[in-house]
Amino acid sequence: MTDKAHKARQPSYATLKYEVDGAVATVTFNRPEKRNAISSEMVKELLAALGEVEADPALRVLILTGAGKAFCSGMDLETLQAISTQTAAENLGDSREMARLFHRIYSFPKPVIAAVNGAAIAGGCGLASLCDFTLAVPEAKFGYTEVRIGFVPAIVSTFLLRQVGEKHARDLLLTGRIIGVEEAHRIGLINEIVPAEKLIARARELASQLMENSPASLICTKRLLSDHARVQLDTQIQAAVRENAAIRATKDFREGISAFLEKRKPQWSGE
Repeated sequence: MTDKAHKARQPSYATLKYEVDGAVATVTFNRPEKRNAISSEMVKELLAALGEVEADPALRVLILTGAGKAFCSGMDLETLQAISTQTAAENLGDSREMARLFHRIYSFPKPVIAAVNGAAIAGGCGLASLCDFTLAVPEAKFGYTEVRIGFVPAIVSTFLLRQVGEKHARDLLLTGRIIGVEEAHRIGLINEIVPAEKLIARARELASQLMENSPASLICTKRLLSDHARVQLDTQIQAAVRENAAIRATKDFREGISAFLEKRKPQWSGE
């Protein structure tokens, strides 16, 4: 397919920027004024963009990155406010959609490179770490901060255990602490630390290296890696979705969201 034909096919999104250069697609989280926070619309659009990349046989590699100073700062305030008033059925539906997105990235048939240009927090950290390769600038920060607002990092925990091991996963998920790139690299959360001015160039260099390999072999290898854990992962994700939805009905969750929005210290009840 010619570059002209590719440009004609490039979809338009409200929360993302979708670009094609040769056989490489780049999807940029494009809400810099919100630090690229995740909204329900972004989840839907990202799933749609992944479908576009998978359906195009001329595209070989996907790069995910963020506009502005952050990669992705997690769930946005409007979405958090909406969650606190949703029904149990709505919460279960939202949890399933987020699980679908995470699993889609983790098992995507084509190589996915995260070019982390800044903070990757909570769900944003999940998006960064689920990719096949995670490159990050020296200023990037990572953290699964859900417990700080009475939430549960349930869905991402199923993947994180496989990536960094149980001891590191327990540390990150239970403390909710923010870590820098050096520690993220040491525990295996990211692959490389790259100067900001070279981040996208390095991602494209890695994409070129991957494209020297057989497309069929890459797809088969990725499928093999995903299939190793598929049965166990599917079971764990179902349990995680239930936990993710259930925590939203607790007093601690409502207090955590209120405290976060009001910029005060939460008063936990344990209920």
